[in-house]
Amino acid sequence: MQLRFSVIFSGAILLLSIHARPSFAEDKIRAFVNSSGRVVFTNLVDNTPPPPAPVLVATTDVLATEIPSSIKTMVDTIATNYGVDPALVRAVIKTESNFNRWAVSNKGALGLMQLIPTTAVRFGVNDAFSPQQNVDAGVRYLKTLLERYNGNLDLALAAYNAGEGAVDRAHGIPAFRETREYVQKVQNAYFRPGSGRMETLWSNPHAIRKDTESASGRVIFTNE
Repeated sequence: MQLRFSVIFSGAILLLSIHARPSFAEDKIRAFVNSSGRVVFTNLVDNTPPPPAPVLVATTDVLATEIPSSIKTMVDTIATNYGVDPALVRAVIKTESNFNRWAVSNKGALGLMQLIPTTAVRFGVNDAFSPQQNVDAGVRYLKTLLERYNGNLDLALAAYNAGEGAVDRAHGIPAFRETREYVQKVQNAYFRPGSGRMETLWSNPHAIRKDTESASGRVIFTNE
């Protein structure tokens, strides 16, 4: 009896609905059995499209596809232990050796961070082709340079490429094309979106910024 009553009751509502509003194609009557077992007739159809799938924003380091996972884990661990941004170390390795542990330059620099023999000896490296020893020494050297130049990233990178003596004599980045290009390449890798860098450490020193000349009041845009 409950099923019959429900059908009649729903039918009465249906008749009222037909007289109360005009007929449209989308008002096609449909019947279904609800969760309590009642047969329900309705023209109310939810045509609302489902919400779009959420867009996932990539947060993975852009170099992660280039560096072997075992090397990345080792690099990140060593860098963190010495208090150096792992993203900076990865950018240096990318520029120095392109993540090739067997890399040898035409000047005799060896391994992932391209240690020259005197630097390897200075930091106690027995096997320059051992990724662990090589990166450990390279990170310690990079940290030494960052401390020597009071956190000046330009000078630290220039010294990593050309040596402290060249930077000290030039009182800045030496006028060597190789060194200037090297500093730019490392920073391009380090500051590009998705590098995973610690954004609070450095701002991009080569980013174009707006400035005003104090004497003339002229507005200029510069990356110097």
